[in-house]
Amino acid sequence: MPIYEYECTGCRARTQVLIMARDEEEDLHCAACGAKSLKRIISRVAYHVSEGERLSNYDPGSRKDDSFYKDSRNIGLHARKRAAQMGVDLGKGFEEKLEKLRTDPGSVIRDSE
Repeated sequence: MPIYEYECTGCRARTQVLIMARDEEEDLHCAACGAKSLKRIISRVAYHVSEGERLSNYDPGSRKDDSFYKDSRNIGLHARKRAAQMGVDLGKGFEEKLEKLRTDPGSVIRDSE
């Protein structure tokens, strides 16, 4: 039961539709203008990047945008990258603290009070 995205060839409005059976596509019409001239388009996709891939692709010297700093998964990425480059094992304690920071960044402030 895929969700398809369609674009009206008349007014260019886009809509997403859950298709339960193939013949349901025949009855589709544009919600904005009512035209039956819809074409299926390729929607944006998301994919999973493993932690190892994130670490190998991380470039400490590259410029980062705001979204990088808002993503808690990036906490400790620089330290892990440098440790890997230097061949240093940061240990289980570091990984545990890092995971705590990633899941609850506010814990640093609460734990220090």
